[in-house]
Amino acid sequence: MSDDAARLLHLLAADASSGRLRDCAPPGQALADALAVRETIDAHKRRESVLTALVDIARDLTSRPDPDGVLDTIVRRARSLLGADVAYLTLYDADRGDTFMRATDGSISAAFQTVRLPLGAGLGGLVAATRRPYTAHDYPNDARFTHTREIDSAVHDEGLVAICGTPLLAGDAFVGVLFASDRSARTFTADEVASLGSLAALAAVSIVQSRAAARTNAVLAEVSLAHEQVRRYSVGIERAATAHDRFAGLVLAGGGVQDLCSAVSELLGGWSIALDPHGRRLGAAGDAPGEGLAGHPAVLAARESGRLSIADGMAAVPIRAAGELLGDLILGDLRVLDGVGAMDDADRRTVERAAVVTALVLLRQRAAADAEQRLAADLVSDLITGAGDLARRRDRAAAVGLDVNGPWSVAVARLPASAHLRGAEQAARSAAGPTALIGRHAGDLVVIAPGTDSANLARALGSRLAPLGEVTCSAAGPVRPDDVIGAFREAAHTVDALVALGLAGSAATADALGFAGLVVSAEPDVDRFLSRQLGPLQTYDSERGTELLATVRALFQAAMNRRRAAEMLHIHPNTLSQRLDRVSRLLGPGWAEPGAALELQLALRLHSLRTRD
Repeated sequence: MSDDAARLLHLLAADASSGRLRDCAPPGQALADALAVRETIDAHKRRESVLTALVDIARDLTSRPDPDGVLDTIVRRARSLLGADVAYLTLYDADRGDTFMRATDGSISAAFQTVRLPLGAGLGGLVAATRRPYTAHDYPNDARFTHTREIDSAVHDEGLVAICGTPLLAGDAFVGVLFASDRSARTFTADEVASLGSLAALAAVSIVQSRAAARTNAVLAEVSLAHEQVRRYSVGIERAATAHDRFAGLVLAGGGVQDLCSAVSELLGGWSIALDPHGRRLGAAGDAPGEGLAGHPAVLAARESGRLSIADGMAAVPIRAAGELLGDLILGDLRVLDGVGAMDDADRRTVERAAVVTALVLLRQRAAADAEQRLAADLVSDLITGAGDLARRRDRAAAVGLDVNGPWSVAVARLPASAHLRGAEQAARSAAGPTALIGRHAGDLVVIAPGTDSANLARALGSRLAPLGEVTCSAAGPVRPDDVIGAFREAAHTVDALVALGLAGSAATADALGFAGLVVSAEPDVDRFLSRQLGPLQTYDSERGTELLATVRALFQAAMNRRRAAEMLHIHPNTLSQRLDRVSRLLGPGWAEPGAALELQLALRLHSLRTRD
């Protein structure tokens, strides 16, 4: 180990900052590795800090059962979590079909605190209408949103510039929108959007629960129940609250569907399994059956009614969000089923709440994946068009896990108009690997992946995307990160050539098409064709003062007759043989085979035409 590496390791062990690392070691691989480790440590610390904050928020919310107290806590915590100037929350008014400002923290404008947002108007209205998160780093000048005089005036009075909004969803119920905003331009990161989304998921469940608790308390205050009924109801509420705390803790700790299935089985006994809408397993716990559950009567009845259904000793509840079926939660061998196959209200609420929380987990995973995909798509667009500063593009590529030192391969896939884009991106990810960048350009799917085998990337991409219909693929590379633009153009031109040649639905590289691709291309790249065919010979001649290019030309002119070619070059046949051996080492042993020879002769002809005096 070098002295620099040892010194950097000691500094990392002492939790030294990035600046300290740079000051104590010269630029090099050791420093780069140390900075990468530092960044990973810092990222883990940030993630741990967010999770800790969310756990504290959960405790705070559960200590405030009244709806007003919950709302005030949510906005105060949202502002603190994202370090925002202002946080606010709007609630959905079902009677008027809009949302209205309900709680704020950090607001100074009375007009802002009373504004109403029609569905579809402004950033909040768009979040409410689409039930998806949106951000704006410069809201007053953002043309993506429908601006109204009332909303823009309220935002102006408050002095807001950057806004991030995420929906409050609890199962099928749209509750409202949670916002964090700054009075200066700010770009909210994917982690910040995901953190606000996690708080919103917890907040939506807490709001619904606090409303339900308030309604329950009102009923209990008006109706005199028998002591045993009250006791049993209280026990049920306690079990439901215990289940809620368990589920909330899992979500805040970053747990997934598998963790939720395990929690349900522990709370209710028996086994549990979560399936996606196609019957594929998302998670399972206990001795769950392997297959055939998607068609069980309990599952079919639950999907039909939208509620928990029990049949043949099994319970099922649909996992839904915003009217979309995300899957089914199925339970069996439950100890909480009585002799006639019924379940008390508390346990029913536990199962239904488990389905709601599962939906929130799936939506959180989808939101995080969508945010990452949008960032990757923007980076792909900048890399293949050369937009922005090169150093900045390299930094962004490194931030998403690509090796900025390369090599990379660049692939283009032309999809049928009917192709499902999310499915295409998932299939491309499966073909190219988890570190690949995937985006779209001019209707084509573009993949930038680490590696040197562009031909294999094209074939793998074509195979994975084939179920979507007639997909035409090509790839170029390997290239350095700075040469992505040229590789993209080559792959795109090759796709055009495949379609023009009647080979749509296939996968190939420019090398495989050779001169045919050059002929049919709308933008023939003669220089690249000549470089592929003659480049090794030209470079060798230039560096060593040899005449390998002239030797190959003479051999073709002599109809492959070596003696005649030697006479034309005025050299001994042995000298000719030595030169041709060198040509084989540079071009490969098959350069004189009919197919390769044709490509080479065409390249020599083009070269002669371009260099003619």
